[in-house]
Amino acid sequence: MSLLVVGGAGFIGSHFILEWLANCHELVINLDKLTYAGDLTFSSSLHQERKDSCYLFVQGNMNNRELVLSLLKKHQIRAVINFAAESHVDRSIENPAAFIQTNIVDTFCLLETTRIFWESLNPSAKQDFRFLQISTDEVYGSLVAQAPAFQETHCYQPNNPYAASKAAGDHLVRAYHQTYGFPTLTLHCSNNYGPRQFPEKLIPLIIHNALAGKPLPIHGDGQQLRDWIYAPDHCRAIRRVLEAGKIGETYNIGGWNERTNLTVVNIVCDLLDTLKPRLDRQSHQESIIFVPDRLGNDRRYAMDTSKIERELGWRPRENFEMGMEKTVQWYLEHHEWLKRVATNSDRGQAAGQSAL
Repeated sequence: MSLLVVGGAGFIGSHFILEWLANCHELVINLDKLTYAGDLTFSSSLHQERKDSCYLFVQGNMNNRELVLSLLKKHQIRAVINFAAESHVDRSIENPAAFIQTNIVDTFCLLETTRIFWESLNPSAKQDFRFLQISTDEVYGSLVAQAPAFQETHCYQPNNPYAASKAAGDHLVRAYHQTYGFPTLTLHCSNNYGPRQFPEKLIPLIIHNALAGKPLPIHGDGQQLRDWIYAPDHCRAIRRVLEAGKIGETYNIGGWNERTNLTVVNIVCDLLDTLKPRLDRQSHQESIIFVPDRLGNDRRYAMDTSKIERELGWRPRENFEMGMEKTVQWYLEHHEWLKRVATNSDRGQAAGQSAL
């Protein structure tokens, strides 16, 4: 038996594969079409390191039904975990069609192909099978300052094309469970941070620009609140949901770390001032600039993770300050990687705030 991880060359998907292989001895098939944010170097190095044949990379699109079905059958897949998504809000505003295609149409293709495979299984295998949809807190919309954090029962109120496309994918996943009895689970997570994140997102973008001597752009007044979680903690939660989550349920995942965007940028600057000072000995904060806010920018996200803590016993392990120090240090040690992948990113964008 084995797992099919879709979108495993991306930021969170690659962290999940590392987490899984460090704790389990089960074949992982990584299906990824390798868009601009996919890291082929990671996949290649993993394949070389795993001499025990626990890892296999396959380049392809989840909307290729023949390919997906062949992988499901050949490797006796017992669970599909869907990380594949277009996830950057700024890009969704500029080109929503790509988000509709990947996050809705291609997700439907993956669901339908997997459902057909699931229906062909014997009763025992059908009972054990799982489909996990990795989603985002952004489907819930925006919270006012003093409002309670999002719970799983919060209504969907997406405010940008990215969030709307993820919400539509989530609704398809729910419908497949309700209509066909397909064994799905959906996970909504807050903003992830950590090593290997593509430098269009807030933290790696700020680090990249600081090291390149460029301005550090922040949307609006920088007072947008986000809940932050260290990516390996998120991946431990996914593994726990796969192990013991209740079919048909949704689970919120977060770090209990609400910070404004400006606070996060200041933390990065303080760490860089210590670990990589500017040649002129000025603080990196001197390079912060404020740019016009993005269209439809949500003011606050916050996640109530009581359900997954109560039912599955999961809690985040990483302290935010220590996690940030590890993250900044990793990018400093992998500056060449950061410069290389940044060539695929749009120049001059303000920092992105997507969860995925």
